[in-house]
Amino acid sequence: MKYVYILQSEVSEHFYVGITDNLPARIGKHNAGEVPHTSKFRPWKLKTYVAFSDTRQAVAFEKYLKSASGRAFAKKRL
Repeated sequence: MKYVYILQSEVSEHFYVGITDNLPARIGKHNAGEVPHTSKFRPWKLKTYVAFSDTRQAVAFEKYLKSASGRAFAKKRL
């Protein structure tokens, strides 16, 4: 399974979209400061995730969520 996830910073208005095979471990890395892009906005909480059995679909959805229309969709619907 591939998981596309959205994290929300608990100390700022920042959101982060990512993809992983192991969601609990990946969130742990974000909160431990092991991901340079997210380390300065931690701690993070999981806002939502979607599980995919098809890797191509997961990558396409992650790419969409990182686009302007995808960010608008996520703010309104997720």
